[in-house]
Order: sequence, then structure tokens, then C-alpha cells
Amino acid sequence: MNNVIASMSCRRNFVKSTLSVLAGTGALAHLSQSSEAATSDDIVLGVQSYTYRNFDLEPTLKRLQELGVKNAEFYSKHIPPNSNSAQLQAILKLCKEYQVTPVAFGVQRFSKDHDANKKFFEFGKALGLKSFSADPDPDSFDSLDKLCEEFKIAVAIHPHGPAGKDKLHRWYSAEIIMAAVKDHHPLIGSCLDTGHLIRSAQLGKNLDPAQQIRVMGKRNFGMHLKDHDNQRKTDVVFGKGVLNVNSVLKALKEVGFKGMVSIEYEANPNDPSPDLKACVEIFNKEVKSI
Repeated sequence: MNNVIASMSCRRNFVKSTLSVLAGTGALAHLSQSSEAATSDDIVLGVQSYTYRNFDLEPTLKRLQELGVKNAEFYSKHIPPNSNSAQLQAILKLCKEYQVTPVAFGVQRFSKDHDANKKFFEFGKALGLKSFSADPDPDSFDSLDKLCEEFKIAVAIHPHGPAGKDKLHRWYSAEIIMAAVKDHHPLIGSCLDTGHLIRSAQLGKNLDPAQQIRVMGKRNFGMHLKDHDNQRKTDVVFGKGVLNVNSVLKALKEVGFKGMVSIEYEANPNDPSPDLKACVEIFNKEVKSI
């Protein structure tokens, strides 16, 4: 975090950035309404910042701006959860300068420790988040029920596909997620990851992303959109693997999805922008056709 703040203060007065604390929730509300993105009804485009894991926050924001992406799901390198209020306000100010709105954060683990969980929700509230993509422990749901009700932030369980050579992640499918959450708070659901659903075929589980979306129905609170080549074991530009972007977007529309589709690209972390640009163009084309 010190590197993030130092980078920002090199070209602007840090004191001025922290004075935005006085703006309170009004500044956050303005930020949350400031973005425009390619949509079909309520489907919004974003990027998972893990795509730019080899870059610090400001270079990441610069690249998102160049791509015309105005929303993001951030991860801990770019916005550390232990940031204090002044640091978060400085980060929000930087995001606003680049016209990128924090909408989600993850992938976040939750446990049965209610106090620890609450700190993450307070962090999410300070950023104006709508959801956490999450890998919750099975015994965390009683705590999460209370926190989702209090903060109105969704917990979107993220499947990770294969977790080893012969083992699948504990939340690898929509069926498993739905069985766990169906009797819990309506803001607990999924952030399905099409790449990890595709990867599950490596262990004999053929999971169609569109069908998985339909299983989750109204409990789809986010999505990581990626294509994957199982033979080469690498992410690829949409259409170069097995992902059908159009069918995924149609399924999201069918279930009344109102969240953010975050493109995530895990290949070529030193220079992901050219391939990400191609994915954004495909998304923008397909979302207009549904």
C-alpha cells in the first residue's frame, strides 16, 4: 500500500486527496453513478483487475481507461483491504480521475469469524461496492446472512474449477453453490467464472456456462467472463476456446441479471491489453445482439 500512495503523491498533493473525506457519502454516491458502459438492459461491462496483476493501481487504471472500460472488480494488490480511510479516499479519487468505478472486490474468503467478516463489509461500504466475489467457508453463512442484511452488499461465490491434478474446488459448480445458499439471505449467490467452469472438463465435469447461470437464477450477482483452451491450459481471446459469449449473455438476460460482467484474462500478465481489447470488442458486439 505504501507504494500505491507514494506513486499518487508524486504527482498530486496528498493532503488535498484526503480532504475528500469531508465529502462523505455524497462523494461515494457521485462516484457510483459516474460510469457508463456497454449494456443490454442491466448487463454492465467491467474488468477483474487481477488481469493486470503485474501492474500497480494507477497503471492499471490508465490501461482500463484506454480500453474504454469504466467499471472494475478489484483485488487486494490494487486496493488492499487493510487500507485506512484516508488511503481509501485517495484511491477513490484516483479511480474517479481515470473514470473507473469500483463495483466489486474479490476473490475474498469469509470464515465464521463475524468480526473479521464485518471489517471486510465496512471496507466494501467505504468503496461503494455492490458485491464481493467470494470463497466462503461453509460455516460462514450465519455471519454472512447478518452482514448482507446490514450492508446490502452481495456475496457472490466463485467457483475455481480444478484445485489440483485430481480435485475440484469446493464450490466448483452452480448446483453445489445453490444447494448451500438456497435457504440463506437472498444476497448470497454466485459470481460464476466461465473459464473455471470450462476447466472443470479436465476432471470430467462438463459444465455449460449458460446452463449454470440458469441454475443460479436471481442469485447471479457477478460474472468472470473468460475463454479457456483446456489442451493448452491457458486463457484465450473469446471464441478461440469453447466459450459462447452470446449464449452466456442471453442466459444472463433470461434470469434478469443486474450485475457486472467482469472480463478476466489470466494469460500474458505483462501485456494483456491487446487480447483484452479484442475481448471487449467481442463483448460489445454480442451484448448489442441479445
